[in-house]
Amino acid sequence: MKKRIILGVIAWSWLAVASIAQELRVGAALRVITPSPLLPASGGIGTPKPTTEKKGDLFARVMVLEKGGTRVAIVGVDNLGWSSVLGNKSRALIKGIPPENVLIGCTHTHSGPDAYAFPDQMGKSSADLKYLDDCVKKIADAVNEAVSKLEPATLKIAVGEAKGQIAYNYYAPQLYDPRCGVIQATNKQGKTIATLVNYAIHPEIIGSGRGIMSPDMCGPLYDRIESKVGGIALFMNSAQGGMVTADNRRESNNEANIWEECIRIGELLADEALRIVTPAPTLDNASLYCTARTVEFPVESELMRYILKNSPLKHPNAKDASVSTQVNLLNIGPAQILTIPGEALPNIGYYLKRNMNTKLPFLFGLTNDAFGYMLTKVDFNSFKRYEYVSRTSLGEMTAEIYMEQALKLVKESPKAQ
Repeated sequence: MKKRIILGVIAWSWLAVASIAQELRVGAALRVITPSPLLPASGGIGTPKPTTEKKGDLFARVMVLEKGGTRVAIVGVDNLGWSSVLGNKSRALIKGIPPENVLIGCTHTHSGPDAYAFPDQMGKSSADLKYLDDCVKKIADAVNEAVSKLEPATLKIAVGEAKGQIAYNYYAPQLYDPRCGVIQATNKQGKTIATLVNYAIHPEIIGSGRGIMSPDMCGPLYDRIESKVGGIALFMNSAQGGMVTADNRRESNNEANIWEECIRIGELLADEALRIVTPAPTLDNASLYCTARTVEFPVESELMRYILKNSPLKHPNAKDASVSTQVNLLNIGPAQILTIPGEALPNIGYYLKRNMNTKLPFLFGLTNDAFGYMLTKVDFNSFKRYEYVSRTSLGEMTAEIYMEQALKLVKESPKAQ
């Protein structure tokens, strides 16, 4: 009799452990990465501009998801770009997650320190490498903390049009994607763990030339969401290239490049994100799937070759005329996510979304690498307006190769469920 009881207890314990292992769990954490003292702000290629004050803190914000034998980290960094050189250093310090399952993207604020380590004409960079190494460690610490906080969770996932004066295309006002994707995780006690917002926009209201270090509109977005629903808010950019930017236009074509406008747009997008996700059905045990592949791009641009060759970061996958990077496909319940290693133009975003196996498509732009603008071959150098984005692209075939490989991932992967 005692033997039967013991065997029964063992069997029950095994089933309980197996049940927990198959339960979706979510954890979140963040780290402040504002430099002290302040560093010059980088808005792109060129010499960073000195800063004398800050408006809001810069962050690394993390959401970790686990289901069965799959564990994935999504990281949003308040910076213009975050290359795999830095990302891989963090991945090496992260415990319990396969490196290829750590997705590190940037918000693309134009008011943060230089993380590209852009070289000048003499081949020298003014980037603070010690600061970047500190960020690397803080990102890993945040991911490890989020893993330690994993707990059973339900999800709400929705995609809808964000309304109001938030974004527009500077090159052609109506050619942008107004859809906003939201993933919200809640624990069994009904408390929000994390809210992820995915939207295409350049956070460049303040820019790099006003002496201010700032997360731009993303800071007020975080604050608004966290004040309303709790938990940790993340922002992952999307296909915002050429040139989808914050709509801070005023009469007579003037722009309001002030912190108050960051607050207006950030809070409006936050409110729209919550409006979109609130009525979504609750997913009690969402599925989780993650895969990755290495994609190689030719580097045709002399400017981009110069940067890859002379930046002290020394991209490990850069050759004389090519560079490779990681592209991820992630299914979270009914949502499907593709990562983009640069700034894809909106038409590329639309094309990908309508060919993904989901009604809830997400694109994480500037994720795993940030290789400049990505144009289709028919757009590349086709108009005078596209001279800058073509010059700061790897080349004519970048987006063509990316789309082919990304859609192969979609075809070879299970549908979002």
